[in-house]
Amino acid sequence: MDLTDKLYLDDEDSPLLKTIKGATTGLAAGVIWGTVLATWHDVPRVERHVALPGLIRTLKICRSHGLTFAAVGGLYIGVEQLVQHQRKKMDFVNGAVGAFVAGAAVYGFKGRSIQSAVTAGSILGFTSAVLDIGGRTTKVDTGKVYDPVTTIKRPNVR
Repeated sequence: MDLTDKLYLDDEDSPLLKTIKGATTGLAAGVIWGTVLATWHDVPRVERHVALPGLIRTLKICRSHGLTFAAVGGLYIGVEQLVQHQRKKMDFVNGAVGAFVAGAAVYGFKGRSIQSAVTAGSILGFTSAVLDIGGRTTKVDTGKVYDPVTTIKRPNVR
């Protein structure tokens, strides 16, 4: 069994499904964050030709943040999975590259400058690397299973 088999046997989801889950989670988080931000802003004045201006403004803010977070989540997971597949390694570099590409693409597009793209990509890449280095992804697998549920029956002792 080579490393490629191990990478995908440990995971129940395919890289495409992980990317879709990342984008969906980003969408949900962005909509929630947009809702929070919309409640912090002043409600616009009532206009004659606009029905429910507060609701429309809230929905626009939710849409904007939801799509941004979905793009970041989908790009991050998609590029991370692509790099992992190409390098045949599971380490912090995959996440750092995915975060850099996601930050540079999304926030560079929104900021419309190379400087904002490089800055956002660098910040997200550095943050992802620090979290992965301190987290679970770089630890050695010892083969032990720490599951609190056992399938072995205890003998009846009377």
